[in-house]
Amino acid sequence: MAARRFGLVVGVCLAAALAGCGQGKPVERELPRVKVLSVQATDFAAPVSLTGDVQARVQTQLSFRVGGKIIKRMVDVGDRISAHQVLAQLDPKDLQTNVDSAKAAVFAEQARVTQAQAAFVRQQKLLPKGYTSQSEFDSAQASLRSSQSALSAANAQLASAREQLSYTDLVADAAGIITARQAEVGQVVQATVPIFSLARDGERDAVFNVYESLFVEPPTDQPIPISLVEDPKVKTTGKVREVTPAVSAQTGTLQVKVALASLPAGMNLGSVVSGTLSGPAKPSIELPWSALTKDGSDPAVWLVDAQGKVNLQKVIVSRYLTGKVVIGDGLQNGERVVVAGVQLLHPDMNVEIATQEPAEDKP
Repeated sequence: MAARRFGLVVGVCLAAALAGCGQGKPVERELPRVKVLSVQATDFAAPVSLTGDVQARVQTQLSFRVGGKIIKRMVDVGDRISAHQVLAQLDPKDLQTNVDSAKAAVFAEQARVTQAQAAFVRQQKLLPKGYTSQSEFDSAQASLRSSQSALSAANAQLASAREQLSYTDLVADAAGIITARQAEVGQVVQATVPIFSLARDGERDAVFNVYESLFVEPPTDQPIPISLVEDPKVKTTGKVREVTPAVSAQTGTLQVKVALASLPAGMNLGSVVSGTLSGPAKPSIELPWSALTKDGSDPAVWLVDAQGKVNLQKVIVSRYLTGKVVIGDGLQNGERVVVAGVQLLHPDMNVEIATQEPAEDKP
């Protein structure tokens, strides 16, 4: 009986103690503190570094004006040549035969002219005396004129044959540097087939292959820095001179030619150079890397509404930079983005804003 009474008393005390604990105030959970940034869109033009080479402003394909077999080549790739220098020769035998044949035709026509002229002179003397008729005189005169015309034609044929013979020498029409060779000694070539590529002396361009998306808008006249790849200290500037209107089917790029303002020592023809081009500026928002998270597989950020609650917002990242990302779409001006403390957040969670940075302090 004593034991039962003792147990009853203990049970009553425990119940009273538990009832007293239930009357206390619950402990409030502490809100997570986050750092936010009020965003503002600004025009962003992504700089793109490209690699190209230095080329001559004027490049010429040199070829023979007649066909034949190459018997001699005087220059090679990389050689500097002067104007009117002979670069290669064709076998002149066939064309020399044409010249000899034209000479023989000229001699024959000269003999006919001499004979016709003598006959005409006789008719001139006989006609006043009545020893010949007017028709014979006219016939002698016509024969003389015909032979004279034939002699003129023969002389023209001889001049043409000699000119064709001179075309067996491939002569440079300007000074420059040989950049390519397309034929060898012993090869039979047709007229107008390129034999050498000549980079003429004069102005130089830096040529780059650029994706079409960078030139949605016409390029500006802003100077473009150009530097030598093997020695970045060798620098110059240039302006876009020409953009090819057609996209290359092989590379999907446009060829951009930048006219160099000067050619410093070490930046020679064929040198590999790098240049920095900028595409068209677009309204974008820059955020630090810490603001970026994921909504499933898509990039997203946490937005804080007016009630202090956070929710995920999917965004489109247009470019990843060192220490920051460029948001191309998904955010509006004035929205508050969590840039620190995103690890423990979930939708509709109330947060405490640690600091509020004004929009003008950040791009």
